[in-house]
Amino acid sequence: MTNRTRWLVGIAVVGAALVAFGLYLTLRDNARPVTVDEAQSRTTTTAGTSAGGEADPRDDARSRPAAGVYLYEGSGSESLSTPPLSQSMGPEMPATVEHRDDGCWSLRIDLSSNHWQRWDYCPEGDDLVELGGESWQRWMIGPTAITNLSTFECDEGSVVLPADRSSEQEWDARCTGTNEAVEGETVSQGPSRFIGGEVVEVDGGEVSTLRFEQERTMSGSQRGGERAELWFDVDTGLLVRLEREVEVRTDTPIGESTYTESASFQLVSLTPQ
Repeated sequence: MTNRTRWLVGIAVVGAALVAFGLYLTLRDNARPVTVDEAQSRTTTTAGTSAGGEADPRDDARSRPAAGVYLYEGSGSESLSTPPLSQSMGPEMPATVEHRDDGCWSLRIDLSSNHWQRWDYCPEGDDLVELGGESWQRWMIGPTAITNLSTFECDEGSVVLPADRSSEQEWDARCTGTNEAVEGETVSQGPSRFIGGEVVEVDGGEVSTLRFEQERTMSGSQRGGERAELWFDVDTGLLVRLEREVEVRTDTPIGESTYTESASFQLVSLTPQ
């Protein structure tokens, strides 16, 4: 799951709403953890099965993680400089793996009730590549909820989990995204660097992972960057752990606003709900 985070933040809409309602409104954080039951209610595949509902022989080969809802735990915060808004993430963060009939799959993690992100993956030869994904956010201005959805697509060859790798080897990736609250496109581009293999403890057991470091520069309608470290299950490509820092600037009707995020989370159990 190369963490190709497309943080195309819809602060233009937030700014317009703030002007409309006035500065007298109370700004508040109503973000809360999403429950496993809430995540399960959205799934279209059954845990451990393919999208068609029948057992998928590829699951036995561990070529991709079993479908279902996995529980992660973590913490984080995100904020806007204009208007001054902030909200928290975690500590429970359910993530849903869904399978497609073509062997591809997606991972959606609910960082909070106000923020989720989905990555789409597909095998390409012996490599795992990222196709794109979506990110959704909600910000509360007084009693009003302002939402925005970002959609992104990655260029061919945006490798997440390379079959052949050596320490400090790099792979460049490029993804283009749009946000329903911001005009124009944003390009996120940068290297993914292989750090090495590491064992991560999950639910009292040991999981062999591959650790990568990513750096992304954003240009176009939104500008900034992201730095992340990611640990993937060596057998399935499931994200086991993530740590990231994001800073993105966007022009709004009330001036430039900066979105910042600091977050980390880790898998609690390898068995989906």
